[in-house]
Amino acid sequence: MGLAVVHTRAQVGLLAPPVTVEVDLANGLPAITVVGLAETAVKESRDRVRAALHNAGFEFPVRRITINLAPADLPKEGGRYDLAIALAILAASGQIPPQSLAELELLGELSLSGELRPVRGVLPAALACRDARRTLIVPPANGLEAHLVRDLSLRTAGHLLQICAHLKGEAILPEPDFPADAFPPPEAVEDLLDVRGQFSARRALEVAAAGGHSLLMMGPPGTGKSMLARRLPGILPPLAESEALEVAAIASISENGFQPQAWGRRPFRAPHHTASAVALVGGGSIPRPGEISLAHQGVLFLDELPEFDRRVLEVLREPLESGEIHISRAARQAVFPARFQLVAAMNPCPCGFLGDVRGRCRCTEEQVARYRARISGPLLDRIDLHVEVPAVSGESLGDQAPEGESSRDVRARVFQARTRQLARQDKPNAALGQRDTVRVCVVKGAVRDLVLQAMERLGLSARAYHRLLRLSRTIADLDESDTITARHMGEAIHFRLLDRQPIR
Repeated sequence: MGLAVVHTRAQVGLLAPPVTVEVDLANGLPAITVVGLAETAVKESRDRVRAALHNAGFEFPVRRITINLAPADLPKEGGRYDLAIALAILAASGQIPPQSLAELELLGELSLSGELRPVRGVLPAALACRDARRTLIVPPANGLEAHLVRDLSLRTAGHLLQICAHLKGEAILPEPDFPADAFPPPEAVEDLLDVRGQFSARRALEVAAAGGHSLLMMGPPGTGKSMLARRLPGILPPLAESEALEVAAIASISENGFQPQAWGRRPFRAPHHTASAVALVGGGSIPRPGEISLAHQGVLFLDELPEFDRRVLEVLREPLESGEIHISRAARQAVFPARFQLVAAMNPCPCGFLGDVRGRCRCTEEQVARYRARISGPLLDRIDLHVEVPAVSGESLGDQAPEGESSRDVRARVFQARTRQLARQDKPNAALGQRDTVRVCVVKGAVRDLVLQAMERLGLSARAYHRLLRLSRTIADLDESDTITARHMGEAIHFRLLDRQPIR
C-alpha cells in the first residue's frame, strides 16, 4: 500500500473547513515534499514527524514521500496537521491499518518524542466534526474544550503510540471522563452595592443591560465611571448555550486560547487608549479576532474615549450596526462576530472639571469643543445613552449614606425585561432593524409629538430617532408595559445628554 488518506481540519476565522491529508510513497531517491499551500510551520512538520516516528519505535519509509494537503487553494498554517501527517505515513507504509482512519478526524502537534501538544481552534473543528459524524481525536489539553460540543464522538490521547494501539485494536482509547467541576461556577462579580450615589447613572446602566444598548458616561475623574462599567456584566442575563459556544469558539482561536474558568461568562474587554485599529477590530496576515470580537456577547469598555485615536474609533461604526466585522487581506478574508455592548467613559473637558462648583476648570469653550470633537458625530449618533456622572458628595460616601440596590435585584428586573423582548421579537431591543423597530416600537398621539419635537429641537438624525424608539421600548419593558408612554419617551430623551447639553 503506497497511498493513505487522513481527515483533519483547517482554521479560517471561525470556520473549520475540511482538509484531506494524502500521502504517497513512491520509488526514487528519498525525499519529502509537502504541497497544498502550506506555510513554513506546516512544511517543518516533516522534520517533527520524522523524529517523532523514529523515537516512538516506528520505521520511517526511506522512499520518495509526497504529502498533499487538499484542497490546494486553502492556506494551511500551524502545527495542527502533524498528527494527521504522521498517521498517514504509517498507514501508507503498512504499519497501521489504513481502513481504521476512515471515520476519524485528527488534530494535534507532535513533539520529537511523539507526545501530543495542544493546538488552537479546536472548538470550531469539533463543531464541524460533529456535523460530519466522525470521531475526533485531540491532545488531552484540548479535550475539555472539545467536550463542550454535545453529541460529539471524542477521544483524547497523550502520545502517538496510544493512537496507533487504538487503530490496531490492541488497546481502546476510552471516551474522556471529565470531573463535574471541570467548568467552575462563575466567581462573585463586582456588585452595584459598592457604588454610592449616582442613581441616574445606575438607572442608565440598568436600561443599557435590559436592552443591550450602548452607553457613554461623562463626568470628572474619580466619580465612579469605571466602577459602573465593570459592574455591567454582573447585571446582564446569563448566556444561552449557543451564545456561550460562540464566545468560547472566539476564545479558542485567539492568542490566549480557551480558558475553562471563562465558560458561560460574558466577556469584559477594556483595551488601553493606545490600542491600534487592528488590535480593536482584528486583522493581520493571518486574520485574528480583535477586541470587539473578543467582547462578543459581552462588554467592550473604552475608558478615556477621546484619548483614543479618532481613526481607531471610526472602525467601530460598522460593527455597532451590523454585529460582525469583515476582515479582507490580499490573500485571505475572514468574518468574525462582534455583537458587543459598548460602554465608554470620558471627562467633560480636557482638565476634567467642567461644571465644578469650585470653579477649578480653566478650559475655554474652544478647547472643550476641540476635545469633544475627537469623537465624531456619526459614532456618537450610534451610542444610545449619554449620561452624566457628577462628583459625589462626602455625605453620599459615609457609612450612614443609603445604599442602592444590589446587582442581584437589578439583574432580576433586567432578566424579566430581556425575556419579554425575546418572547416578542427573539432578540434584544438594541438589535432590532429599522423595519422591526417601526413594528415593535409603536408611538402615537402625544408620545409621537414629543419625539418629533425632540428631533426638531435637538437636531436628531433619523438614526437617533430609531434609537430613541428602541430605548423607550426598553424602558417600557422594564415597567412591564405593553405600550410606550410619554414618561418612557421622556426618560429616553433625557438619556441623550450630549444632544441636549451645550458646552457651557
